[in-house]
Amino acid sequence: MLLLKLLVIPGFLLLISLAGKRWGPSVAGWLSGLPVVVGPILFFLAIEQGEVFAAQSATAALSAMFAMIAFCVTYAQVAQRKGWPWALVISLLVWALVAAVLSLIPASLVFSVIAAATALLAAPYLFPAVQPIVSGPAPKSDKLLLRMVAGALLTLAVTLLASTVGERWSGLLAVFPVLGSVMAVFSQQTRGPAFTAALLRATATGMYSFAAFCLVLALTLPRMGLSAFAVSVAVSVLMLGVTKRLLAKPASLPSTRSVKSNS
Repeated sequence: MLLLKLLVIPGFLLLISLAGKRWGPSVAGWLSGLPVVVGPILFFLAIEQGEVFAAQSATAALSAMFAMIAFCVTYAQVAQRKGWPWALVISLLVWALVAAVLSLIPASLVFSVIAAATALLAAPYLFPAVQPIVSGPAPKSDKLLLRMVAGALLTLAVTLLASTVGERWSGLLAVFPVLGSVMAVFSQQTRGPAFTAALLRATATGMYSFAAFCLVLALTLPRMGLSAFAVSVAVSVLMLGVTKRLLAKPASLPSTRSVKSNS
């Protein structure tokens, strides 16, 4: 089981990173909406903590989309004016604040759906207007390795802490933007803030797929057992196909002035 935790998520992340290397930030961000992190984490929780526990964590993870999109929007906005340390610290503080508020609200699938839907529908209007993105140099291998290591560590941390922090925080932590942070920081360092904003905007678009996975899993896991994961993944992939049309739309109007890279 430990070996699976160390290999499954990094393997998915490698595939997403290679797709981004081939097709650019929008595709990489869009594909990151697949439940490549939260899916395996919830699967391990279902095996180790029980299916009811995992279903409740899926409900919490669905509401945590509000915090994740808040992180993406904040990072993209701050990155247009400040370097990556400021963007990272401020966006992580925003995530922590939103997650803390969510943890205080009584668990409810209805509330989680409303929170996720609100964040998804508002996101396109909250990202900064940037110049169109053109293709550029591919990420270096050390960045891929760091993303993979971050995913493995997140899986281990959440599954080990699950019995202590409970299903609510297990679900919230499963959506902690470790991978989003790594991708955003390296994108800003090597490709600039406009590229980073495009990546994070596409990530928010791809999270319709993430939301579909968590919702279907929360509804079906207590009745169907582990086979509910197959159904949830299928719905998630279908939703990803639907959002491809959203990805094809212009991300934003070009800004009237060029945005310089922050370092």
